[in-house]
Amino acid sequence: MADNHSPNPDCPQCGSAYAYPDGTMLICPECAHEWSPAEPAGSDEKVFRDANGNVLQDGDSVTVIKDLKVKGSSLVVKVGTKVKGIRLVDGDHDIDCKIDGIGPMKLKTEFVKKV
Repeated sequence: MADNHSPNPDCPQCGSAYAYPDGTMLICPECAHEWSPAEPAGSDEKVFRDANGNVLQDGDSVTVIKDLKVKGSSLVVKVGTKVKGIRLVDGDHDIDCKIDGIGPMKLKTEFVKKV
C-alpha cells in the first residue's frame, strides 16, 4: 500500500501510506498511531514516554510537572518534586515509585519529565 512518492514507511498499525514525520516520530493521520522509525518494526514491547516524548526506563529519575492531588488524602505532590528510581508497569498509572514525605505512589507518565 506504500506510495512510491513517499519516503516514509507505511503505518505498522493500520498499513496507511500517509504517515508523516513530526520531529523524531512518525504519525499516521488515519489511526493516530505514533512510532519512531528507529524502533524495530513489529516490536510488541511497550515504550513509555514522558510529557516531552523522552523514553523512560526502570530506575530513571523524573520530575513532576503539575501539582497532583493524592487521592483519598489532603496531600499534594508539588510541581518540581523529584522522584528517583521509578519502576514502569502496565496500567492506567504506569509508574510505581516512592515519594519522600508521601510514600508509595502510582503516577502517569504524562505528568512527569525525565531528569
